[in-house]
Amino acid sequence: MSLFSLDPAIIYLNHAAVAPWPERTVAEVGRFAQENGFKGSSHYARWLGVEGELRSLLAQLINAPSDNDIALLKSTSEGLSMIAYGLDWQSGDNIVSIAQEFPSNRIVWESLRNQGVELRLLDLNQSQDPVKDLIALCDDKTRLLSVSSVQYAAGERLQLNGLGEYCRTHDVIFVVDAIQSLGAFPFDLSECHADIVVADGHKWMLGPEGVALFYCDSALRPRLKLHQFGWHMVEAMGDFDRIDWQPADSARRFECGSSNMLGIHALRASLSLIHELGLDRISTDITRNAEFVIDQVDTAGFELLTPREPLKRAGIVTFRVPDRDNHALYQGLMQQQVVCAFRGGGIRFSPHFYNHEEGIETAFKRLSELL
Repeated sequence: MSLFSLDPAIIYLNHAAVAPWPERTVAEVGRFAQENGFKGSSHYARWLGVEGELRSLLAQLINAPSDNDIALLKSTSEGLSMIAYGLDWQSGDNIVSIAQEFPSNRIVWESLRNQGVELRLLDLNQSQDPVKDLIALCDDKTRLLSVSSVQYAAGERLQLNGLGEYCRTHDVIFVVDAIQSLGAFPFDLSECHADIVVADGHKWMLGPEGVALFYCDSALRPRLKLHQFGWHMVEAMGDFDRIDWQPADSARRFECGSSNMLGIHALRASLSLIHELGLDRISTDITRNAEFVIDQVDTAGFELLTPREPLKRAGIVTFRVPDRDNHALYQGLMQQQVVCAFRGGGIRFSPHFYNHEEGIETAFKRLSELL
């Protein structure tokens, strides 16, 4: 069976937005739908086993201490909101983040201003050393530092280890939105010391929208107030006749209701492919493709918005065509079946491991025809 069944007329360079599903994921969703249609929930125990397998794969993906540290939520935004409204804030507290963050990782912290919480933002465009400059924004009132592992627009990749070490030694909660790196590059909790990791599954993990990883350090879990309650988040889940209850000790305490079983089956299938291929191979192929895109940008004389230094970029490459309406060019590419994005004032290409140089060359050829 082939890995993907994409329409050969399409050049898909938009994995930083919503990725196509692998063939095995398409097949698994069809199989699950057929099973549900013919047998209903007769095999619900097996479904729960698939849910457990997904937790295990996600724990392996970030090198979490235990599967019990993983919750399955709906989205990155939901996870960040649980942190924002689970903590006890005091007027005068501050949060440090980056001005160029995706709205999900900005709006949630801005919403705390009515509690007297200050949001301090670093402008990456004015920073040569983001780690040093983010730390410089912190003081004894800093409660939380929140960043994306890779910035969604220009694709700048942050060196998380230094930030994590600072937060660990200064009692600052370290939150990482890893949606633009998980499934594409290795991520190791033991090295970056993140207290919270959130990531939806529909980008580089090649899964569906509606299922997200939420890692919460076991020491932090009891400090977070819960705002959603239901049968699924209690310690004695499944004991429906029991009157007394308490939240689960595990990260399941953040899952109030029934699981998204369709999405869970899909993401498990997608991650099984990533696990089989290995992140070393996948990250090498993505890096090679990103470098090839940069070569094409340079050859065409376009303006590169993504950092050139290999350690400062990941799979996203964003560029501008000087003196042209880049949004119109993006629309033209989409009409020519080059699936990409318009972000940060430029055209964003985000090829995955399975993309080939021939397709990337064709994308730039179609762009040149629009000039």
